[in-house]
Amino acid sequence: MTDTTGTASAARPKGAAGPVTFEELATLMKGRAGLSVDAREMEASPAITFEELNLDSLGLLGIVAELENRYGAKIGDEAETCRSPHAFLATVNAQLASQS
Repeated sequence: MTDTTGTASAARPKGAAGPVTFEELATLMKGRAGLSVDAREMEASPAITFEELNLDSLGLLGIVAELENRYGAKIGDEAETCRSPHAFLATVNAQLASQS
């Protein structure tokens, strides 16, 4: 499946609950912000921040919008303020689980 940016994305039915994985996040970072990050390294480094990965707030907003579209669920403003991939995925997956 290809998303609106032309980037291959995992085929998920609208409304399917996560969990969103580090691999999916890395793919979104590439598609939405043009950043190449290693999902395994991101997962293995809980303290790494989006700033250290060069993802700015607009890039994160784009990722949130894509996830909301992909999962057919409102993720909420809290995800947009997360500073690290670990915090972001915990927040996003909690929001998706609460809506399923």
